[in-house]
Amino acid sequence: MSDPVLAWFELEHRILKAKRIIITACGTSWHSAMVAEYMIESLAKVPVEVEYASEFRYRNPIIYPEDVVCAISQSGETADTLEAIRIAKQHGALALGFVNVVGSSIARLTDAGAYLHVGPEIGVASTKAFSGQVTVLALFAILLGLANGKLSGDKASELLQALEDVPEKIEQVLRPEMLHTIEETAKSYRYAANFLFLGRGPNMPVALEGALKLKEISYIHAEGYPAAELKHGPIALIDRLMPVVIIAPRFDATYEKVKSSVEEVVARSGSVIVITDEGNHELDDYAEVVLRVPMVNEFVSPLITCVPLQLLAYYIANLRGCPIDQPRNLAKSVTVE
Repeated sequence: MSDPVLAWFELEHRILKAKRIIITACGTSWHSAMVAEYMIESLAKVPVEVEYASEFRYRNPIIYPEDVVCAISQSGETADTLEAIRIAKQHGALALGFVNVVGSSIARLTDAGAYLHVGPEIGVASTKAFSGQVTVLALFAILLGLANGKLSGDKASELLQALEDVPEKIEQVLRPEMLHTIEETAKSYRYAANFLFLGRGPNMPVALEGALKLKEISYIHAEGYPAAELKHGPIALIDRLMPVVIIAPRFDATYEKVKSSVEEVVARSGSVIVITDEGNHELDDYAEVVLRVPMVNEFVSPLITCVPLQLLAYYIANLRGCPIDQPRNLAKSVTVE
């Protein structure tokens, strides 16, 4: 029997000597991978590439034995992600898996990894799996930063405390008055034909995830964009019938730039829904609806800002009479191409 302690040190050595981390995933898992890219590069200073597994497997990717390839999947059975891992291992790369289902194919195929342990995801459209993935990947980023010396112990303790506080902060988002506001917002926008979601930094993937949730369960066309890309095309769509959801926490380093995006949308008669932090009233005169979430460390912000977007999608879908847990044409585990 192999020595588990020795195996761990060998694994840690391979991860620490990696010059690049490639994260491959599909759908919601790809969005959590994009959040992880910000976390890992910020805390551990290791370059990260995020790849759609479906594209990665078909474009003859350049993979080195020193690379670490991470697979993210709720089910652990996603066909494209499985094949991406097989390709990575053929090139001698270390394969890590972050999955929810214990004993799944990706868990068996990868060299090591972590389970999310968030319990069965009942609905087809992942919600708690997204939060679980971001949390586990945040822990991975912290541990990697500590291990390679790029993150101080004091900073790591601060970030771990921020993670520990997340459940309490989410409970604040779920307070009755917030739920009422989101449901009333849903009543106002349930007949919209299109939505646009904007965010920057680690909240840009959250904007993409918010758009995905809305289109998955309410059947409304929705697109997510980096807020800075507004001028590069999407601004042509803005009119009074186009609701625009903008994630604009004031503690974000790009807050002033996101605020400018809000002003640009309003100047073109767009209807704005803002997600910002408690105590921020600077955007009240611009937005038709302001949803305030607890102020948190920017590191854990995606875990908080995703919640009102999930609820907005839920309430709109419910009002439209959509089968929320089993949307048409979707499968829980995409096991075929």
